[in-house]
Amino acid sequence: MARILSILVGLFFTVALAWSFGLGFYTWATEPAAETAEHEFHRHPKEVHFASDGAFGKFDKQQLQRGFQVYKEVCSACHSLSHVAFRDLEQLGYSEGQVKAIAAGFQVPGTDQTTGEANSRPGMPTDYFPKPFANDIAARAANNNAVPPDLSLMTKARHDGPAYVYSLLTGYQAQPAELLKKFPDAKTPSGLHYNPYFANLNLAMAPPLTGEGQVEYGAGNPRPTVDQMAKDVSAFLIWTAEPKLEKRKQTGLAVCLFLLFATVLGYMSYRNIWAGKKH
Repeated sequence: MARILSILVGLFFTVALAWSFGLGFYTWATEPAAETAEHEFHRHPKEVHFASDGAFGKFDKQQLQRGFQVYKEVCSACHSLSHVAFRDLEQLGYSEGQVKAIAAGFQVPGTDQTTGEANSRPGMPTDYFPKPFANDIAARAANNNAVPPDLSLMTKARHDGPAYVYSLLTGYQAQPAELLKKFPDAKTPSGLHYNPYFANLNLAMAPPLTGEGQVEYGAGNPRPTVDQMAKDVSAFLIWTAEPKLEKRKQTGLAVCLFLLFATVLGYMSYRNIWAGKKH
């Protein structure tokens, strides 16, 4: 009796599941999804090329230094780089003395050696980049109730990460009249900013890059336009997300060459061992 009951219960749930699936499929097939402003006006990232792209790509250290300058002078006011230590900047071509000077320009959490109380102190090369806000509450209060994300792994955390960052930084614009005509309720709320490269079209971050004069590049560098600064900081964030990128590519190339050599060697050995034998 118990066995029959268990079979009936299982059969009931199987039929219910099949019915739900069939009903859902029928609804999906016969009733098109409602149009939304996000679906119609959201854009895919722009096409942009970086020196590190491709199997043989390498970092442009001069561009990475410019990108770090943009981060330090603009982005660091709101965004952290919690997975990057100051000493890592030596990989960008900075000397030990320059790294010490850069670290000293940041205040990091410390402890008073006399009283044991928390305080702040100048950074050292072994420290990691500090957070710009004490906690999420302070971050929300300063950024229209939004917590600025950490940028260390941003180009890995987003689809087409480098192109996404570049597109977002250069994509601020006025809301299209066509959007407001078709979706009157989708008007960008006060305090938010329209950007078609952001998932829901509106974000709390105001345009961070405003144009020439915001960051001064040294002699021999391109003009610091919004487009150029966006490319540079995007390239820098590629490095923060994967500082061993060049080493990984070199290792991968060596492994591929070894496997190719081993394949040819194995095939020749096979032909030599089995030559003249039926198999």
